[in-house]
Amino acid sequence: MNLLATQRPVPEQRTFSSASVEDLADRVAGGIADQALAWLFRNCLPNTLDTTVDYQELDGPDSFVITGDIPAMWLRDSASQVWPFLPLARSDDKLRAMLAGVVRRQARGIVLDPYANAFYRDPVLGHWKDDLTEMRPGVHERKWELDSLAYFVRLSQGYWAATGDVSPFDETWRAAMAALFGLLEMEQGAGERSAYSFERPGGTVLPRGGRGLPSAECGLIRCAFRPSDDLVAFPFLVPANAMMAVALRDIGPLLEILGAKDLSGQASRFSHEIFAALENHAVVNHSVHGEIWAYEVDGLGGAHLMDDANVPSLLSLPYLGFCAKTDPRYLRTRQFCLSGDNPHFVTGPAGAGIGSPHTGPGTIWPMALTMQALTATDDAEVEFCLRQLVTSHAGTGFMHESFRADDARVFSRPWFAWANTLFGELVVTVFEERPSVLADFSSPSMASP
Repeated sequence: MNLLATQRPVPEQRTFSSASVEDLADRVAGGIADQALAWLFRNCLPNTLDTTVDYQELDGPDSFVITGDIPAMWLRDSASQVWPFLPLARSDDKLRAMLAGVVRRQARGIVLDPYANAFYRDPVLGHWKDDLTEMRPGVHERKWELDSLAYFVRLSQGYWAATGDVSPFDETWRAAMAALFGLLEMEQGAGERSAYSFERPGGTVLPRGGRGLPSAECGLIRCAFRPSDDLVAFPFLVPANAMMAVALRDIGPLLEILGAKDLSGQASRFSHEIFAALENHAVVNHSVHGEIWAYEVDGLGGAHLMDDANVPSLLSLPYLGFCAKTDPRYLRTRQFCLSGDNPHFVTGPAGAGIGSPHTGPGTIWPMALTMQALTATDDAEVEFCLRQLVTSHAGTGFMHESFRADDARVFSRPWFAWANTLFGELVVTVFEERPSVLADFSSPSMASP
């Protein structure tokens, strides 16, 4: 196969550049025997930096990171988009400043509205300004998603662990953490204390007049939407609660170093309460798979058994640090997720993997295939996932939101930076942990775009 032409913007049109990221890409690509996989990796790993970063110095670093084809910054997406670059930040001043700017920008958004999931760069009202909720200038969308705040905590801790730098954790950041804990206090339980409601004229409406379904006081945190931005079926989203429990546990040492005793105490309390509540209320017995994690529960006996492609997911629990890849309950849950018992597991001529109701039946998400590989315990499964990813991008050289299981040429979102960066993270991880997989990998023939 002839070398395929890069699909990256020319250097002068890239929104941000990092010599250390380029060096990493060169080093990893050098360990990939298959030309098509190396080409796909080189396109995808730097896609966030190439196309989505608006970095400025505004009384300190400020980084506005869009998700790709939507000109707004999601807390979840932006945290994920920059996550693989954290290990490089200690020795790369420019990259470290950009990453600090993401933390600072996210903190400002949470201070503006901790219920919001996505923000504009400037204080404007935009596309969803008519949503029946408390829309404030600067908020793109106000879908309350617990994982959004968990991603902020995870990125903050990850930045500090990678760099040792405490400069982003200023008064605004502390105010964001305080707002976060105030919201968790409000949403922990039956939801009767909450003032949050959401209705979209002609579209999404939370039950009970926008307030959401009832739930029990059990220690879990309510939310209204999944990481897919779709409505929950039950108010306690198990993967999001698991992610928050881990993030709050891990942020403790940073809060102690900052001398933020009140915040540290709250982080510890909420983390312990959520971990205990998950054990007591989020485990179900499946007739085929045995004791597994439910996707959503209400604490009243209701449970929704499924998994979604978006992260956090049940499939991603080890990736998020909630359990080991070899944990018996996780393995049973994983078996469920990757089987026809999961209503969103899809098989077809173009592949087999987890999709999402967000894109409708018959779709597979590259993000889910990537997460399957990241949580696999053997080389064969990693290779299986890589093979599907290499053959599912329809000649574009990038990951998509989803593709049809019967025809990968039919896909959604040609510019989805989160999926691209996560794929890049996977290849770097395989290079570091399973180098022989990349050295021996051979993809089916692929036409040049």
